[in-house]
Amino acid sequence: MEKDSAVSWNFQGSNKVKESSTHSIARVVVEVMKNVTAGEKFIHLGIGDPSTIPCFRTAVAAEDAIIQALRTNTFNGYSPTSGLPLARSLRIQVFCTSSIAEYLSRDLPDKLSADDIYLSVGARQAIEVVLTVLARPGANILLPRPWYPLYEAFVAFTGVEARHFDLLPEKGWEVDLNAIKNLADENTIAMVIINPGNPCGTVFTYEHLKNIAETAEKLGILVMSDESYGHLAYGSTPFTPMGVFGSVAPVITIGSLSKRWFVPGWRLGWIAISDPTCILQGSEIVEGIKSNIDISSDPTTFTQGAVPQILEKTDAEFYSKTTSILKEDAEICWDLLNHIPCIACPHKPNGAMFVMVKLDISQLEDISDDMDFCNMLAKEESVIVLPGFILGMKNWLRITFAQEPSVLKDGLGRMKAFCSRHGKKK
Repeated sequence: MEKDSAVSWNFQGSNKVKESSTHSIARVVVEVMKNVTAGEKFIHLGIGDPSTIPCFRTAVAAEDAIIQALRTNTFNGYSPTSGLPLARSLRIQVFCTSSIAEYLSRDLPDKLSADDIYLSVGARQAIEVVLTVLARPGANILLPRPWYPLYEAFVAFTGVEARHFDLLPEKGWEVDLNAIKNLADENTIAMVIINPGNPCGTVFTYEHLKNIAETAEKLGILVMSDESYGHLAYGSTPFTPMGVFGSVAPVITIGSLSKRWFVPGWRLGWIAISDPTCILQGSEIVEGIKSNIDISSDPTTFTQGAVPQILEKTDAEFYSKTTSILKEDAEICWDLLNHIPCIACPHKPNGAMFVMVKLDISQLEDISDDMDFCNMLAKEESVIVLPGFILGMKNWLRITFAQEPSVLKDGLGRMKAFCSRHGKKK
């Protein structure tokens, strides 16, 4: 049967999808990796997934919890949309162990209950759910710069206006609170912070977080606190959850198993609402999160079933060992990067697994910008780092240092050799 040549087919995708896809770290890293010579052993300092690095293997207790959950034959079906009760709260019959609510409550003055917790398919889905719920016509949201591109992607998709406040490198990447006051208006719905910081590797002090909460209170907005790297702090500043200040301004916290246990493939995250003064009670925001969770995908049931044992049985030695390695890696970065003439490292990382460094293009002979630098570094030295433009910082670099210390030294040594080779001759 012949097709009617007069028919006009109209297939047109959403421009929002196209715009969102431009904010993808994975897409940029794939482009950089195309420059690596096939078969060449490369050093990956571009993406924060250390799960394949031997020194960052997850806790045996976490692996055992997954195996035990599978073998009970209890967790093969669907779970409730907000998550299994035993994963969200304690004292449910199967495992008398800790829950996410109690795990988070250890560091909070006001305890959370299961009703304050919503489980998600990793932190990524949690971010998407919250930003989707906050979106309304004409609204704007305050985002940090340098940013984590996932926020830019989801904000672009929802149509909310993104307004950016700077993180100040000269002040250890603290939030520019004066900028926030000037950016906010009656249509501002929330401000986002990431602590410990991706991409800056900073850990905010208790006092700075208190100032953030007080600023949010004055503006009448909530704080969305991404704590995916919670407790991965190894400097002089201890990790303080933003929920500590939930009585000052409502806090929606994003978290997951991915980073502290080095299991991003397990895909279990959470949304926690810290609002002891009940400002959000009965609001469209809370109801919207419930409704969105109801119609979205759930984390695997057996992973939920393993959560209580993972949280209780993982011993302190595992945590101290991994933060000790990250601290060693951070020291290596600080020492070696400061000896590369065209690179400036404004602040030693003391949390998460990243460091932001400024690239002085004027000192390089034949390199035009940060993307050019990353492509040529991959081609000549088989070292992958992330160009800063994707994080809103042109001619900066993000280096992921969660590596075996010896491998990290090798990678930074190759970067130094590359910079020396391309440096302008005096």
